[in-house]
This record gives sequence, structure tokens and C-alpha cells, in this order.
Amino acid sequence: MSETKPYVIAIDGPGGSGKGSLALRLAKILGFHLLDSGAIYRLAALKALKSGTNIKQEIDVLEALQDFNIHFESGEELTIPFLDGEDVAAQIRLESTGDAASVIAQYSGVRACLLERQRQCFQPPGLVADGRDMGTVVFPDALIKFFLYASVEIRAQRRYNQLISMGISANIAQLQADISERDERDRNRSESPLVPATDALVVDSSLLDLDQVTELMMSHIHEVTE
Repeated sequence: MSETKPYVIAIDGPGGSGKGSLALRLAKILGFHLLDSGAIYRLAALKALKSGTNIKQEIDVLEALQDFNIHFESGEELTIPFLDGEDVAAQIRLESTGDAASVIAQYSGVRACLLERQRQCFQPPGLVADGRDMGTVVFPDALIKFFLYASVEIRAQRRYNQLISMGISANIAQLQADISERDERDRNRSESPLVPATDALVVDSSLLDLDQVTELMMSHIHEVTE
């Protein structure tokens, strides 16, 4: 294929599998745009929570999202999300926001509302898209698809370390319970369940560090694009 033709790299998997760090690393290496779809859902959930919306009612969530103003700015190690002009990086990483995001992500109306916003991120020279249904729903024709996962115990420990580094208190046992519950909800929802695309390369990152996963994936990308 032509080296200048834009393409999408879709990275799906459960929370804590390392998708975000990996997507940022690949985007920097390739000079591609980055889509953190999980952040978009967390921003939508935060918008609903801040407005006092009952997130168990889809119609109420959709009403809250009628005025949904977000943008991202690039930081050194991550993208910084803004909601209504406010830096909410710490707020969207709270477990309460993540749980709310998992709830509203079950709603077909919410997913439809956010779908086009995600697809608009695909611009030259290319896009690295990180989420749970990037390769199955949002970009089903993506040239390259990965599904990244890790054990619940490993993901809980990573999440614990992340929260502590941000100055947020956390309990490892509760994190494991929350992650297991969220996995169950994501896998069994009727709309865009968390499953690997049939043509995705499945990678277990439990015993691999970021450099090792990056090397593995870049090798696969070169194989496909050369």
C-alpha cells in the first residue's frame, strides 16, 4: 500500500490493559492523531453527573448531552481532556466516573450520539483509536486491529498505581471488584459488547511491559503496511 494513504489502527480491550499508554506511544512514533474513546465516554458520564442527571435513565443522559462541549490538548505523557473549558483529567479518572461511563455506554442512543464524534477524529496522516469497540463498530474497516487484555489482578494493580500517583486514595480489593463488574457489564451489553474483532491480533499484556508490547505491535504494523 502507499505509505501516504491514511489508515486506522484500532486498539480494543478492557480497562487497565494498557491501551491508553500504548495508543499514545504508537501515535507519537507514527505521527498519527489519537482517539481515546474511553475518555469521550467518561467525559459524557462526567457531564451527566455534574448536571445531576439520573444516569439510569437514557433519555435524561441524552438530554444532558445536548450541550456537550469537549476538546483535547496534547501533554507530555497523555492527552488532556477539557469539558466546558475545564481541565477534567483527574475527574474523569475517578472510579465513580468510570463506573458511570460503563453504565451510559450500554445505551444505544448515547453510543449513536458519540459515534460520529469519534469517526471525525480520522484525519491524515492516520489515527490510533483506543477503546472497546473501535475495531468492531467505530472503525470496522480499520487496516490494523489489536485486542489487548491482561488479568484482573494485574489491571487492578496498574490502576492502583495510577491513582496513587495522581494523589487519589484507592483500595486494591475494591478495584478488583469494580474491574470485574465492569468487565461483565461491558462483555454482556446488547450494544457494542467488548469482544475482539474477528481479524484482530489478540495480545495478553499481563507479563509484558510497555516497551515489549510496543515492539510487538510495531512489528505487526510494519508487516501489514510494507
